[in-house]
Amino acid sequence: MRDMQILPRLSDSISYLYVEQAVIHRCQNSVEAVSDEGRMPIPVSALCVLMLGPGCSISHAAINILAKNGTTVAWVGEDNTRFYACGTGETYKAYNLLRQAEMVCDPQKRKQVVIRMYQSRFDEPLDCAMSLPQIRGHEGVRVRKTYAYWSEKCGVAWSGRAYNFQHWGGDPINRALSSANAVLNAICHAVIVSTGFSPALGFIHQGRQMSFVYDMADMYKTEITFPCAFETAGSGKENVEKRVRMAVREKIRESKLMSRILPDIYRLLMMREDEESEEYIDPNQTHPIPLWEALFEERGE
Repeated sequence: MRDMQILPRLSDSISYLYVEQAVIHRCQNSVEAVSDEGRMPIPVSALCVLMLGPGCSISHAAINILAKNGTTVAWVGEDNTRFYACGTGETYKAYNLLRQAEMVCDPQKRKQVVIRMYQSRFDEPLDCAMSLPQIRGHEGVRVRKTYAYWSEKCGVAWSGRAYNFQHWGGDPINRALSSANAVLNAICHAVIVSTGFSPALGFIHQGRQMSFVYDMADMYKTEITFPCAFETAGSGKENVEKRVRMAVREKIRESKLMSRILPDIYRLLMMREDEESEEYIDPNQTHPIPLWEALFEERGE
């Protein structure tokens, strides 16, 4: 019999469904979306994440069915260009979160993850003898070269990255980059929370509720947001924010990014997708978990 505490694997289910401008309610023992285009049954038993876009309303009974079937519900912006909140699915096992916390809190393991994150951004392998500051410097050179490449290719003047989260503005290319990055952050955020990881426990970034989101998004920026932002800014200055959001959405579909993020997280944290550990599970849900028992044994209590 399958252990119901095990986090459902993404590969076993439909990864996500995005719905907007619809009313979602319970229909017998399932859920359906009703819109001007008709009625659409939602396969909740085989769905990982239901993303609710603008114009959606959902009933209490529908949320109940979704939770019982282990479907995470996320409230997002148009085509997931913003991430607002989420309701967790039927996930009683915290193994992914515990593994992430273990890797963050152990200095040596954390350094290994940071190095793997940087190495993943290069087409060629890095010299294993390089120190972390050297790798960071190498990464800075790569990013500057990528900015220069797209600037020349798209004919967009580039004087450097300028972003102030308290005061929106800047030249068109910086506004395009900020808007594109926001879309990419939302996609990464939705995947992270829907698979039992914490968006706050970052490895390179620290101290913010979205630190791990920024870590993962940085891995795809030169592939997704850089070309979209420069091409959009190069084709005109009007409505650059809206046009770049549409371009990024299309790029994400083409690259199948949603299906790549979770395997990348597992690889970075040295986990297997089918990894199922009972180490931290208390089968009775009433006694101290084995982790605490081990600590008591070490102290001789």
